[in-house]
Amino acid sequence: MAPNDKSQTLFRQLKEHCVPLLANASLSPPAIPVINALLADIARILEENKESLSPPVISYVFFPLSAVLRRNALSSIPDRTLEGVLNTLAILCETWWWTMDIATWEQLFMLCSAILGGISTKGKERQRSDETSHAAVRCLWALLHERPPNTLPASIGMSSDKSGHDILSVFQRHARTDKFIPIIGQTVNSLLFSAESTHRPLQVHSLQLLHVIIKLYLSDGFVPSILPGVASTMCKIALGRTVAKGWANGEVVAAALLVLQEIIVRAIGDTVCIQEGAVKGLNDLEDLMELSTSDQARPSSPNPNSKYDVSRSHSWLHGTASQLHIALNSLRSLTTHPTASALLGLSTFCATILRETTLTLPQSQSLLIAILLSLMSSDLDVVSRQSRSDLLSLLTPAPQTSSILVPVLLQILQDALSSLPRLIPLHEDAKVEHAAKLVEAICSLAILPEMAQHQNRNVVSVGVGKLLGPSGGVHKWGWGLLAVLGMNPPPLSVTPTPTAQLLLESDQGSMDMVVFPDIQLQHVSTFSTQKSLERMFRALGRTAEKDALFSVEWFIDVGLRNQGRKAAGALWCACRLLEGISGVTLDATEAPALHIVKRSKPIERFARGLTRSISESWDSESEDQPPPREATNQDTLDVVTVEHVTGLIAVRETMNHKPTLPSVQKSGPESHPLLRKALLLQLLSVTSGILQARFTSTFIHTLYPILHSLISPAVYLSTTALASLQYISNATSYATPASMLLSNFDYALDAVSRRLTRRWLDVDATRVLAMLIHLVGPDVVQKAGDVVEECFDRLDEYHGYEVIVDGLITVLAEVVEVIASDASAPSRREEPSKTPRQFFEAHVPFVEWFYKRHDKTDSPEKGDPVSSESTDPDTLRDHDADTNSSEERPPTPTQALTKQIVIRSMYFLTHDSPQIRSRILTLLGSAASVLPEGDFLPSLHHAWPFILNRLSDSESYVVSSAAMLVETLAVNYGEFMHRRIWDDVWPRFKTILKKLDASDSRSALARRGPSAVGTESAYTHSHRLYRAILKTMDAAATHVQIEDNAVWEVIIMFRRFLHSQAHEELQQYAKHLYVSLAANNEDAVWFALSGTQGHIAAWPFLREKWDIDQNVKEILAVFNDT
Repeated sequence: MAPNDKSQTLFRQLKEHCVPLLANASLSPPAIPVINALLADIARILEENKESLSPPVISYVFFPLSAVLRRNALSSIPDRTLEGVLNTLAILCETWWWTMDIATWEQLFMLCSAILGGISTKGKERQRSDETSHAAVRCLWALLHERPPNTLPASIGMSSDKSGHDILSVFQRHARTDKFIPIIGQTVNSLLFSAESTHRPLQVHSLQLLHVIIKLYLSDGFVPSILPGVASTMCKIALGRTVAKGWANGEVVAAALLVLQEIIVRAIGDTVCIQEGAVKGLNDLEDLMELSTSDQARPSSPNPNSKYDVSRSHSWLHGTASQLHIALNSLRSLTTHPTASALLGLSTFCATILRETTLTLPQSQSLLIAILLSLMSSDLDVVSRQSRSDLLSLLTPAPQTSSILVPVLLQILQDALSSLPRLIPLHEDAKVEHAAKLVEAICSLAILPEMAQHQNRNVVSVGVGKLLGPSGGVHKWGWGLLAVLGMNPPPLSVTPTPTAQLLLESDQGSMDMVVFPDIQLQHVSTFSTQKSLERMFRALGRTAEKDALFSVEWFIDVGLRNQGRKAAGALWCACRLLEGISGVTLDATEAPALHIVKRSKPIERFARGLTRSISESWDSESEDQPPPREATNQDTLDVVTVEHVTGLIAVRETMNHKPTLPSVQKSGPESHPLLRKALLLQLLSVTSGILQARFTSTFIHTLYPILHSLISPAVYLSTTALASLQYISNATSYATPASMLLSNFDYALDAVSRRLTRRWLDVDATRVLAMLIHLVGPDVVQKAGDVVEECFDRLDEYHGYEVIVDGLITVLAEVVEVIASDASAPSRREEPSKTPRQFFEAHVPFVEWFYKRHDKTDSPEKGDPVSSESTDPDTLRDHDADTNSSEERPPTPTQALTKQIVIRSMYFLTHDSPQIRSRILTLLGSAASVLPEGDFLPSLHHAWPFILNRLSDSESYVVSSAAMLVETLAVNYGEFMHRRIWDDVWPRFKTILKKLDASDSRSALARRGPSAVGTESAYTHSHRLYRAILKTMDAAATHVQIEDNAVWEVIIMFRRFLHSQAHEELQQYAKHLYVSLAANNEDAVWFALSGTQGHIAAWPFLREKWDIDQNVKEILAVFNDT
């Protein structure tokens, strides 16, 4: 459709509504609803046909609207009607602006301003509704906002020959006249009130309109006069003081900060202040010379252009900047605003103010930079990126920004570090975290890729390097930091078996990576604050690089030379700094995968020296443990009582009164040896990440401290040691810790040997050696010879020291156990024992020969199984000897080693220590599954009387160990143990069972109930002994030829363990025993159990009150099926 046709169509649509509107221009109560509906229809039609609004159409619509305004007093027009008029005018003014004359623009401006300010005719005030005020703001926006270039509407055509810039310039000049300045000032005042409204659209559009007025229509001389009011109101709106509770809306905060930014730049910016002489710009050497010769800047324009203008002088600038700094300081809390829009607005605001007020607001630079640095640490990525970009734009090599702001950055860093000793003991976690994030953000600027080519990167790095270097005064600020950086002692969890060993019991290949346990700072209660402090130290080290080695060395020296509570804090700081320097981190949440990084020789040289220092410190600490320090008078009488005494009255303290330090001055424990050792292990792990494959050369010094910590009963230290072992194995490119220890087994064995000499005796060395064997696993077999030789040498030397002997026997037992569990070790097969029927059938040929041995036969038949050749005893004996000799093979190295261990360990079966006796019995049980009969049975035969004596030992756990040894021997050497079990062992078992029965009747742990058996707990000595005896007799019934008399006694004596009131574990073992016995003599088992149940009336003495029905049913079901 052609433009003329569109205009005609639009004209006809508007005519249907404009004519009735003009007819009802004089408002009356019946006409008001009609006018409201007509205004809504006109606004709708205009909104749908914005591109077709030509000047004639605009004039045609404006005429009835003006009639409504002219024929009625403004105060009498209802809010709803006035809102409709203003909405229609706002739509018209968007296009009308291009052809509007000054008088119409002024009248419409005054109309909207009066409505917004509640001013009516004759100076009367009427507060309009928020919707009406919003319509007035929209109309003002249409009159005032700047049109983009080349946006002239097509409907205007040739009606306007001026550009948008020219038209705006005309309105700007008129707004800056003395006549119009009071009007626009009143409008600004009204907008400040409407900006505090709770009506969200009115608030947002009022702030946007304020920004446009300040930016485009206020003169430079008039802006300072409204700066205080605007700045105060915008700060109030941004901080949410106009809302009932909570934060202000993010869009509102951003709009308020934009207004505040514009008013500050226009009122106190560098450009306008230099123009008026309030400050002197420094662009060349001549300006610097003039600045040095003049105390105050000379004003260049002393006479204002208008009576409303304010002259900017040096004194005015000083006072205004001070007041403005107070307002800006209140915005610091906005860094925790929850919305991204508010934080983005704050970042832009700070960057703009820093860029535009470098000379006029020097005291606010550190505040604004600190806000930007805080925003860099925001959890919102868009905010972090924007603030980083804004800060980098300020640090570019521009003359008046970077040269001024870089020293401010370094000063902020020093102030933040110096504030930590003051904030940490006050438990101000939020402030501590803020200071740590400031330091981290400043350091991160020096390592950003965007700063790689900037000279300011080197400036920041050099500044941090000086702080941590020899001239940085670490002796001063370091002691202050260590005084408050105490560590809480780790939770005291002591286990008999080290936690690391429990973790290693599982498959090492499938075990997950163990993380380093956290260290809790004493005065820091939140986890995020502690992590911020850790990242701060890493960032300092990463920025200063090798210059920070001086501070690391100082902290390590303090930590190694002191045993007090400052030692742990010093080592913690050194470890975090060294992580940053090397790029290695032990934090599992932040640690990237280890990668090859080219590191400088000074750092590697420092790492090597550090490993040696740690190992020497570990050794000296174990040698020279200081005794616990007792309280002295110097500790308790530090409070000096100052009294002013007059006359003869003297107040004397009582004899029992002992003044002590105030509670606030009491500190925690003086030293934390567990923390100190754990931090030394962390330092070793970091050095392994630095040296990587070259760290293997330090194993001769570093393996022992790690293994020594693995055996610690403290959970915290043993877990740290296990994490260190895994970390070091990964850093040195070993698949598992076991592979690393096997490859460097000689280093570890040498370290243990050096600590088992008369000059240097460490009682934990044997436990370390046992842990080493356990870690390496079956692969230690190839190194076991050296271990055994070392153990026997030390046994010969320290056989009188029970602790040393116990440890060495533990090592030998561990070696034998590893050999026994080795899949490659040769195993000796043992055929199960024969039942009496099988035994009889096997000897049938011999019995036939025995009866026929005197019969004379001429010639035996061919194929006779008892021919003279095959049945001659001498011939059979010679044949068996030849067969056995051909089957005998030389023992393998592991069997020979095990045989040597068994032979030399037998003598300790009579040792005074019951623990050593128990360990020897366990060792023999492990060796039984490794050695062949020819190597093991002679030694066993020699030691059998001593083993029997252990069944009468005073310690129940020794008796249990002896019973388990008999079980193992029965399984492996059934024929050899036949007579020994039934003649020697079983009588002693009967005695033990009678004693246990008597002791249980007097025990408080015994089960209560009808005919109850055993104890409630499975961890009592009697229960364990019952279990060992049951398992031993089960093995004897399965693998040893039975004796009928003894078997009947076994069946009778173990019936009580089938009682339902016995412990469930004992019931299971008892059922298995009776199933094994039934395999040899099922009739006896059935007879005894049936008699116990009362099913055999002829044998009443077998009847007992035990509830064994269910267990008997299961036993009979098993051997009936077989």
